[in-house]
Amino acid sequence: MKNTKGIILAGGSGTRLYPMTAVQSKQLQPVYDKPMIYYPLATLMLAGIKEILIISTPVDTPNIERLLGDGSQWGISLQYVVQPAPKGIAEAFVYGKEFIGNDQVCLILGDNLFYGKLDFLRNALENNVGGTIFGYRVTDPERYGVVEFDDHGNVRSIEEKPKHPKSNYAIPGIYVFSNEVVRIVPNQQPSVRGELEITDVQLEYLRRNELRVEIMGRGIAWLDTGTPESLLEASQFIHAIEKRQGTKIACLEEIALYEHYITKEQYLQHVQTLPKSSYREYCLSVANEI
Repeated sequence: MKNTKGIILAGGSGTRLYPMTAVQSKQLQPVYDKPMIYYPLATLMLAGIKEILIISTPVDTPNIERLLGDGSQWGISLQYVVQPAPKGIAEAFVYGKEFIGNDQVCLILGDNLFYGKLDFLRNALENNVGGTIFGYRVTDPERYGVVEFDDHGNVRSIEEKPKHPKSNYAIPGIYVFSNEVVRIVPNQQPSVRGELEITDVQLEYLRRNELRVEIMGRGIAWLDTGTPESLLEASQFIHAIEKRQGTKIACLEEIALYEHYITKEQYLQHVQTLPKSSYREYCLSVANEI
């Protein structure tokens, strides 16, 4: 697989979740039994991405770093950058320029959760030439950015919350771009909102005829957790699957073990340091099954 850097954009004020976010960021809110940020981090780890940059606010970055550390306990590398004020999703590529270096990059939003086989993402990472976005079928596309594409996965158009959508495929908050993105974004003009828009990045790749779409199949669940209702629904979804299957979703220790990021010995050493909890007991049960 091509060498890919990962970025989790975990900034913003989370005003739609107020007062929950008055003292703690949206990405640290619980989604059932884990902090929200565990889920996008798990997605990147499952896709084989081990070098990850987390971008957050001046207040929240120390708390996220206190939670996750440098990632060495999971055999990955985590770095942190402070974004003083939210000025658009695309600004992540300005703050992440040095981190990205000469590699391609996968950006995931800190409040987007994905569940299911990640073949769509692995395919994108392996085959990406310019930019790859993803299409997820929804019944209400007018609420989202919508992608129109041909039979070969080539993007024809992108529209933000159109009154008359040209397809039923929304664009979730995960994107793959070539290294060229670090040169594209600084040349962008801020929108009327004063932000560097991710849609403009996509449109530039489209202008170059270098934008493709990977469709997320029926076996994939995409959950956005930006409102109290959607946060509750995500928690109920995770709880239902974990209770039914007896496995945990986004257990970073388990992912690190099964992806061979760490050895079983390293795994057990780390698990023994966890406080007594159902999470620790689950991790111990995983070790007993190997």
